[in-house]
This record gives sequence, structure tokens and C-alpha cells, in this order.
Amino acid sequence: MATSLTINGKAHEVDLPDDVPLLWVLRDEIGLTGTKFGCGVAACGACTVHIDGEAVRSCQVALGDVWGSVTTIEGLGSPEAMTAIQQAWVDHQVAQCGYCQSGQIMQAAALLAENPAPSDSEIDEAMQGNLCRCGTYPRIRAAIHSAADKLKEA
Repeated sequence: MATSLTINGKAHEVDLPDDVPLLWVLRDEIGLTGTKFGCGVAACGACTVHIDGEAVRSCQVALGDVWGSVTTIEGLGSPEAMTAIQQAWVDHQVAQCGYCQSGQIMQAAALLAENPAPSDSEIDEAMQGNLCRCGTYPRIRAAIHSAADKLKEA
């Protein structure tokens, strides 16, 4: 049965079972590999995408349960036109190995959309489900504060 999806503003139709995880639809069917597979049980956050602006773990959302428009890291911004959070990631040199970064950025973008001036504790709470094996948590927090300041100026 064909399912219609809007991903990064573009319409897609996929012919897959409803129980296929959105992560595999994005990576294997659509070819958007910026969303990473980390654990498969929604414990690491590497697969975080937005559905109607809400940060979700795409490894645990079945294709048949997608309720709205999907945004992946590829749809958030581009190297030529980075969002404030992406630019802050670069400015603060957050990434080390980089594997978790797309999920981290997507979670941070959702946080800033909901709370444009988060405190340290609000950042920690919002980001707690996104693991970074390299331990760049202080840089992540600094980048989120920096992006919040930049958004406040705009």
C-alpha cells in the first residue's frame, strides 16, 4: 500500500508496509542519510527528526503512524544558508566524531522553537535523550545559548 509523505517540503510516495520505521524510509527509500541509526530503541537520539515541528526518534515511529510533515537535518538548513543553531554548532566546534550531531541539532532546534531562551537546566532536560559519545555536552549547551542569543537579535 502506498503512503504519501511530505519530507523537507517535498512530496514523496513510498510503497512499504506501515510498520517500517520512519528512519529506514528516510535513509533507504528516500536517500536522506543525514538521520543516523544509533540504537534502534529511541535511547540515543541519533535518529531525531521533526514531525510537524516536534522532535521525535524516527527509529520508533512507524511509517503508518507519521502524523504530519517530516523535517530532517537536510531540510533544516544548508551549508550556504545555515540556521542559527547550525552556525552555532560550527562556531563552538561542537562536533568531534560527528555521528550524533544531526540528532543533537534537530533536538536543539525543536527546543529553541518551543523555548527561545532556555536556561542551562532546561537545555539539559531537553537534550538528555541525545547521547554524545565524545562528551561535548558543554559545547552543546554553549551553542544552544549562542543560537538563542542570535535568534533574539533577529
